[in-house]
Amino acid sequence: MLGEHRMFTSQNLTDLLRAISSSLQSPVIVILLLIGAVTIIMLGTLISELFTERLHMKAQLPELLNALQKRESSIDEIIHKSGLLARQKRALLTIAAQKELTALKREALAFELMFEERSCYDLRVKITDLVMRLAPMFGLLGTLIPLGPGIIALGRGDTYTLSLSLLTAFDTTVAGLLAAALATVISTVRKRWYLKYMTLLEAVTESLLEAMTEDETI
Repeated sequence: MLGEHRMFTSQNLTDLLRAISSSLQSPVIVILLLIGAVTIIMLGTLISELFTERLHMKAQLPELLNALQKRESSIDEIIHKSGLLARQKRALLTIAAQKELTALKREALAFELMFEERSCYDLRVKITDLVMRLAPMFGLLGTLIPLGPGIIALGRGDTYTLSLSLLTAFDTTVAGLLAAALATVISTVRKRWYLKYMTLLEAVTESLLEAMTEDETI
């Protein structure tokens, strides 16, 4: 009697677990579709960024630092002609406009602007980094969940249900791996771009702060 009760309880738990697993199939597929949509959007923004920002960035760090040091023209004019990105120019012009602030306050403002710039870049990268981690996980879930009903169908000789289960498993695997691969490429490219952007902006900002401090001491 006790053995039958244990078997009954075990069977109930197994059925419950199978029911929970089967109920996750549709949400997993929906999430994979959303991940795929996000990946496509991120790929589109990367291509847009390439043509609207990357190809238009003509700044040369040595020439720009020399121009700020010699100051043969106004600081604002040097920044406008620098070949930097529009958002970088805005940050530098914001610092250059604060002539009434002390050098320490300008440094604090520059630190805040650099933090905002870095946060903007980090947010873009984190989205694809998250996709890169989640896509294979949900792809694996989408692979394993249909295999349970497929194995049961195989035992019953229902090859049609088995083929549908295997097809779903393969499709979710491909979707997850493809999204992860694209997200990895996007993240890698953007990290390389943004590292260069921030290195350049930080160097120019330091040179700008030094130039403004020298103007105050003259």
